[in-house]
Amino acid sequence: MSNDGAADRLKGKAKEAIGKITGNDRAKAEGKTDQAKGSAKEGAEGLKGRVAGVKDSLTGKGDKDGDKKD
Repeated sequence: MSNDGAADRLKGKAKEAIGKITGNDRAKAEGKTDQAKGSAKEGAEGLKGRVAGVKDSLTGKGDKDGDKKD
């Protein structure tokens, strides 16, 4: 779910901003970590989609009529 990744990135941006405003280095660091987690989740979801697409194209499941295109 790339929505989870986007939520983590947004949460991280908020934490980082609060940390900057309050001078809390730990909150800033946690915010950056959350943003990195979100980006990683989004990247993993994108990779899963590409792998599924390649698998479908190799097995012919991507075609409407089931025939492989040459």
